[in-house]
Amino acid sequence: MDSFVKISNFPMVFEYKQLFIQGLLVTVLLSILTVVIGFVLALILALMRLSNFRPFSFLGLNEEGFEVDGGWRSVVSRFNPLSLLATAYVEILRSTPVIVQVFIVYYGVFSLIHLPSFTFFGFIKFDRFFPGVVAMGMNSGAYLCEIIRSGIQSVDGGQTEAARSLGLSQAQNLRFIVLPQAIKNILPAIANEFVVIIKESSITFTIGVQDIMSAVNAVKGATFILVEPLLVATAIYFCLCFPTSKIIAYFERRMSRGDKR
Repeated sequence: MDSFVKISNFPMVFEYKQLFIQGLLVTVLLSILTVVIGFVLALILALMRLSNFRPFSFLGLNEEGFEVDGGWRSVVSRFNPLSLLATAYVEILRSTPVIVQVFIVYYGVFSLIHLPSFTFFGFIKFDRFFPGVVAMGMNSGAYLCEIIRSGIQSVDGGQTEAARSLGLSQAQNLRFIVLPQAIKNILPAIANEFVVIIKESSITFTIGVQDIMSAVNAVKGATFILVEPLLVATAIYFCLCFPTSKIIAYFERRMSRGDKR
């Protein structure tokens, strides 16, 4: 295998341009679905972490109805199973490699679940694409959870008190007051996560997803050249990520203007 860059090798690589175009479409589709799944999952996890669900809170009260000081009853009364589960999920997913998570989802979880074997758009294999989306969505959800949680906590608590004084329920306050402001604050961070996912999606080629790196692997197997298709893949990723990051920066500046007094 030739390890040096040769201009004469690029025409051979461009003969497989259709594979790179298909890989580009798969990468974009995978990234969009990952962000959508990750955002929904992250919103649920963030609300779980911020919840005040304490099923054993009654143990923290004495016979007169006052809170007990210290002891096992006080500790158990503060136990929040929803927050514990969400925290465990976030910490585990953030502390383990993405490729390990992809392998566990594909070879572990989906080895027990029979997925229909068909292709859509003529070249995307569902039984490989779907596990890749699920694995990447689960990973993205863990990171987006912290972004959303910080966004919710950044909203002034006085607005929540004002909403309650107007008779809004907790759900209405979250929907109409807190979330719109939180999403505005964290929108640039969510968009940056989309750029990160575009780059991390290359991991999914290891389970047979036909992304850009899968095209590189196919060209390598057919022509026995590697560096040139890698350079083509690098150029494609750059053309995806660089303009996207600049667009994000532009809208971030536009949004920050309204916050200036």
